[in-house]
Amino acid sequence: MTAELISGKEVAASTRKYIKEQVAQWKEKGVEPGLAVIIVGENPASMSYVKGKDKASKEAGIHSVLHELPDTISEKELLDVIDQYNQDNAINGILVQLPLPKQIDEKKVIEAIDPDKDVDGFHPISVGRMMTGQEAFLPCTPYGIIKMLEYKNIAIEGKHAVVIGRSNIVGKPMGQLLLNKNATVTYCHSRTVDLKSYTRQADIVIAAIGIPEFVTGDFIKDGAVVIDVGMNRKENGKLCGDVLFDDAAEKASYITPVPGGVGPMTITMLLYNTMESAIREYNRRAR
Repeated sequence: MTAELISGKEVAASTRKYIKEQVAQWKEKGVEPGLAVIIVGENPASMSYVKGKDKASKEAGIHSVLHELPDTISEKELLDVIDQYNQDNAINGILVQLPLPKQIDEKKVIEAIDPDKDVDGFHPISVGRMMTGQEAFLPCTPYGIIKMLEYKNIAIEGKHAVVIGRSNIVGKPMGQLLLNKNATVTYCHSRTVDLKSYTRQADIVIAAIGIPEFVTGDFIKDGAVVIDVGMNRKENGKLCGDVLFDDAAEKASYITPVPGGVGPMTITMLLYNTMESAIREYNRRAR
C-alpha cells in the first residue's frame, strides 16, 4: 500500500478562497474583520512567521495590524497594549507571538486577551468552552487537522485515534477535538510504556511528539491515517516531520507530508477564526 497524500497547501488554498469570499460578502454589510498581531523582540523565526500572518490576512481582505515591540518592554506595558486592542472595535482577533522575553509571564499575557478575541484558542475560557462542547475559538493547528480530515472525507466518528504528544498547543486540544467528533481517543507521550502497542491499534495517528522521524512504519497498522505535526530540521538542513515518511507511507492509507502538510493550515485557521469573530460580534450587536 502506498498512502494518498493529504496536501495542506491544497486544503489551505480551498479554505482561504472560502474565507476571502465570505469576508468580501460581510464587507458589503459593513463588517471588516480585524486582526492584531503583537510581536516582542526580533527573533528571526517569529518575525518571519508574523509577517506571513500579516500578508495572508491582507490577501484574505482582513484588516491586519502588526504591532512590533522591543524585547526590553515590561510586562505591564505589554498588558496595556493588549488592553487597547481588547477595547478596539476594529479588532476582532488578538494574537501575541510566542515565545516572550524572560521578564514577561506568558500565562498572564494569554489570560489578558479578551476570550471573544482569542483567535489562537489558548485562553483558559476558550479551552473550557472547547472541552464542554460550547461555541469557542479552536486552536488553529488541531482545528486545521480536523479540516484536512474532513476535506478528504475521512471518517472520524467511531474511529480509534491515537495522539502522540500532550502539549497545550497541539496534543491536548487535538484529542479533545477528535473526541468532540465522536472518535475514541488515546493519548500517548514520551513516558508511555510500549507506545507501539497503542499506535498499531489506531485508525488515525497524530504525531506531535517533537522528535525527528520518531514514528516508523512498524508503529502503523495497515490502512491507518497518519497526520504529522512535526517540524524538525536535520543536520543536513532539510526539514522533516515526526514521522519517517517513506516508511510510514507504505502502511498508511493517507499521510501528510512535511513540509506542505499541517503547516499551511495553522495560519489559515487563524484567518478563519478572525472572520468568525467578526461575524459573532456583528450577530451579538444585532440581537
